[in-house]
Amino acid sequence: MSETQSGPAGKRARQGRGGRARARSRAEAGELPTEGEYTAGDEREQEEHAKGAVLLAALLDGMDAALCAFDAEGNVTHWNREAERILGWTPEEAVGRCGLGGWAVLGADADEVESRLLSAMHSPDRQVHEFALVTKGGGRVLVRTQSAGVRDSDGVPAGVYCAFSEVHTQIDLERTLALSEVLLDDAPWGVVVLDVDLRPAVVNLRAVRSLRMSRSALLGRPLGEVLRAGAEELEAAIEHVMADGPSAELADMWVTLRTAAGESGSGGAPHSRRCWRSGFLRLGSPLAEQPVPLGVAWIFQDVTESKLAEQRASRSRFRDAQLQRSARAAAECEDPREAAALQLDFALAGFADHAFVDLSSGRRLIRAAQSPAPGGGHTAPVAAGAVPAPYDDRHPASQCLERRGTVRTSVGGAEVEGWAQHRSWPADAVHGMCVLLRSRGRDHGVVTFLRGASRRPFDRLDAQHAEDVAIRMAAALDLAAALDRARAAEERDLC
Repeated sequence: MSETQSGPAGKRARQGRGGRARARSRAEAGELPTEGEYTAGDEREQEEHAKGAVLLAALLDGMDAALCAFDAEGNVTHWNREAERILGWTPEEAVGRCGLGGWAVLGADADEVESRLLSAMHSPDRQVHEFALVTKGGGRVLVRTQSAGVRDSDGVPAGVYCAFSEVHTQIDLERTLALSEVLLDDAPWGVVVLDVDLRPAVVNLRAVRSLRMSRSALLGRPLGEVLRAGAEELEAAIEHVMADGPSAELADMWVTLRTAAGESGSGGAPHSRRCWRSGFLRLGSPLAEQPVPLGVAWIFQDVTESKLAEQRASRSRFRDAQLQRSARAAAECEDPREAAALQLDFALAGFADHAFVDLSSGRRLIRAAQSPAPGGGHTAPVAAGAVPAPYDDRHPASQCLERRGTVRTSVGGAEVEGWAQHRSWPADAVHGMCVLLRSRGRDHGVVTFLRGASRRPFDRLDAQHAEDVAIRMAAALDLAAALDRARAAEERDLC
């Protein structure tokens, strides 16, 4: 048995149920309900309508574009805050007016403007026009409008809504978009937009070519998976810009690409190591009241060739100066062997980590000197009659003597255990170059230069410099040998 309500509340509930029942019966009989029978439903409908009106007003006032609307007769029905900001007319002053003539448009232009606006009611597409509107203060503003028709539930034209903005604002926006398109497609610089997680979000064609990966492979990938070396410095620069803003200075950043050719090896493939002149711009949302970083635009240009040319020129100047200083110092040495050792010391600075001098004795090589000396310091004077070097026929020094030419060697892509020890070189050596000591048509030995893992392999320019040093050393050693022969002949004559 169901419970029943008692008292005034129960009485109102029974009356409400009875009223609704009577309203339904009257509706079925085709009679109109009395005022008391539909008051509650009408109130709910009015409340929903009021809520919708408040929501619509809030949406219109929150728009960045100015908006006004007209009914089928051309009366203004809506006017938002942005329209008030541009023209100065408040919604209370604008809503209810018939057309725009006489207040927002000059009287002479009113008919043409209103006809073009209201023609959107009968067009399926959105229409774009430019009009000169009148502000409340009497000034004129050129605006660009987009209008579209509004239809009721039966498909009958019910009015027009029109969104407009100042033409110069629209042109500024279009220029900004056009600039963005040019930067991302036709610019001579690489452009990469990184999000707050330091992952590429937008990449232009130049950057795709420079990074040697497809655009789909780059998007969303951490920089550490794109660059084999230099990613830490790049990420640090981006984080600094995101936190403190961009710097006015450009930065030259050396990176090594993570490619198949540059994946292995101590120094990476030469073509995979690039120098990019980079600038960074912090991106913020123009719609936020407070500056909210959206990411960083990284703009870079490949300057590898020019930087390498600068390095080669600087290196050449330094080496020429070293050769000049060594020649002056060697001229002061009474012992030619001491002059040869002095020239080796000058050549070693900034060029190699270790150097050995092996003099030829018949078909064998005799270890004569090394730099730095075992106890540290400069090269000891070259002296004949030292310990023979344990070189086989495949040793680079033996091949250099046999071929009478410079021999360069390197550990290669992967470090091989015992590579240096097998050649009787220091354990930290990974790059070697053997240069022939030849003077007056005779081979006097071999000078060997060695580099560690922190240095790059020897190249052709290094070989040319080493050969210049070897010519000077060979001349000094040849002079020492000639003096030794002269002394020996003199001693024989005395005996």
